[in-house]
Amino acid sequence: MTTYKEFHRRSIDKRDEFWAEQAQLIEWNKPAEQICDFSNPPFVKWFKGGETNLCYNAVDRHAAQRPNDRALVYISTETDEEKVYTFAELQREVERMAAIYQDLGVGKGDRVLIYMPMIAEAAFAMLACARIGAIHSVVFGGFAAGSLATRIDDAKPVLMVSSDAGMRNGKPVPYKHLVDEACKLAECPPQKVLIVDRGLDKGFAKVEGRDVGYAELRAKHLDAQVPVTWLESSEPSYILYTSGTTGKPKGVQRDTGGYAVALAASMKHIFTGDAGETMFSTSDIGWVVGHSYIIYGPLLAGMATVMYEGTPLRPDAGIWWQIVEKYKVSVMFSAPTAVRVLKKQDPAYLKKYDLSSLKHLFLAGEPLDETTHKWIMDELGIPVIDNYWQTETGWPMLSAVRGVEQTPIKYGSPSFPVYGYDLRIFREDGSECGPNEKGIVGVVPPLPPGCLSTVWGQDDRYVSTYFTLFQEPVVFSSSDWGIKDGEGYHTILGRMDDVINVAGHRLGTREIEEAIQANAAIAEVAVVGVADPLKGQMPMAFAVVKDASRVETAEMRAALEKDVMKTVDNLLGAIARPARVHFISGLPKTRSGKMLRRSIQALAEGRDPGDLTTIDDPSTLEQIRASLAS
Repeated sequence: MTTYKEFHRRSIDKRDEFWAEQAQLIEWNKPAEQICDFSNPPFVKWFKGGETNLCYNAVDRHAAQRPNDRALVYISTETDEEKVYTFAELQREVERMAAIYQDLGVGKGDRVLIYMPMIAEAAFAMLACARIGAIHSVVFGGFAAGSLATRIDDAKPVLMVSSDAGMRNGKPVPYKHLVDEACKLAECPPQKVLIVDRGLDKGFAKVEGRDVGYAELRAKHLDAQVPVTWLESSEPSYILYTSGTTGKPKGVQRDTGGYAVALAASMKHIFTGDAGETMFSTSDIGWVVGHSYIIYGPLLAGMATVMYEGTPLRPDAGIWWQIVEKYKVSVMFSAPTAVRVLKKQDPAYLKKYDLSSLKHLFLAGEPLDETTHKWIMDELGIPVIDNYWQTETGWPMLSAVRGVEQTPIKYGSPSFPVYGYDLRIFREDGSECGPNEKGIVGVVPPLPPGCLSTVWGQDDRYVSTYFTLFQEPVVFSSSDWGIKDGEGYHTILGRMDDVINVAGHRLGTREIEEAIQANAAIAEVAVVGVADPLKGQMPMAFAVVKDASRVETAEMRAALEKDVMKTVDNLLGAIARPARVHFISGLPKTRSGKMLRRSIQALAEGRDPGDLTTIDDPSTLEQIRASLAS
């Protein structure tokens, strides 16, 4: 049995040999002529000349071998629906959707914008694009019309697939009026809009000549058989716009063959999911985790995938664990924010269900603090694996690779560079950091298979955004600060723009947050850097307490604030002490669980908080405003 270090070293030193082996995990219509073409750096083409198809590998080959095995488990606790699709049934539905696309004039290379809630038809819509060689651009359902319009104009889709409404906390969230407004705002609106009518928005208006109904067209194509379109490996599979972009959105362009191989390999070596098992990722298809580990990754591995519409608390805080028990989930993927939400609930929910099928819980999306990591691992009694990656990379950059070696887990650390990534920590002058020295997380190119091949329509922006921080050597910059300890374990300290410079001292917001969370009274905290005329920046904290009675009066708040500052002094020193600690009942986050740090920072500096279309609970920002005014 090889070790992780040997496995990783071989992936760097014998790159072509290594990835030629991984390429055998998928089926090819035509084998690659060249494994890695890096003749035009920093651009790279993987499996050049090879032909494959994502949908064929995710659906057809399993439908042929195991037609009656579960493929897609759709669960909505919002509408109390639950439906299981076998691989054979999934193939039929995808072919029907593909036939609808062709009926509406969609062909190879055309873009299809998908603006959908977490329903089964959204999975059909994505897979149908892959089937016929169309390029999907999934936009998170509920994005504001202006944000949707900018993405329409960048991708120029010939078709949009949407729904009358999504559901959140038992209430319909209408989509159709946002679609209509976005199409009016856009300079290049789609010619057709395919609507999945869930019956949630009874009065939505149809635009004659543009809007078509999914149910009627599906009935027309019930018996459709649509062969797959084989694509050259480097041809694009999808565009996904990076969250938090300002101005013109940045469309991450993904290839076909490299992505399929990278995901198939990750399912084997990182997520250790086997055919016939079930994977449950609690993300949304609007984000990269939803693309890679709700739709494509599990299906490529022959696993059933759970597509869940709902929150972690409805009907109660045990719903996720109930799903694990019912469908014998073996691999689960969620976010640290979700675990912190569950941490506030009765721990009895974690003990109520039979979780013996669960091999691992993976967490990603934001830094995972040691306290939360230890708590969930102790409660579940299974390995909880932190992993770090980005929309740009499409699959993990840092993780334990336990399909290769059962390396020990270190709380709060996403472990080691994943095979294929020549990942290092760099100083700002481009030299490499030593152990325990803060620096910028970078990857020496070529980027491995599965990473972005360029920015859609903007090759120059791909180079300028990701490869110009250092010139000697040229390095892919993640724009994240990190640190590597003496044993090779990495920790992510936050975005480069989330590092606070206090009187010349660099302080990661993550470090201060961890120190504050060491105070027994604190459940959750966000720290931002606020402009200070004397020191450049000062950290300011917004904290949620475990027991609201601790901050009922001004005197009690002042006493707890003093205690929290003392905790930070003891752990990090007075230089890291927050200028203020504000106590609120909830922190502003997107519906996918990401903290809206830039909006918090903007309010703290008296600026406009920006685009808030994805915020889950607007009242949390109002609380911040009120606490700053008091």
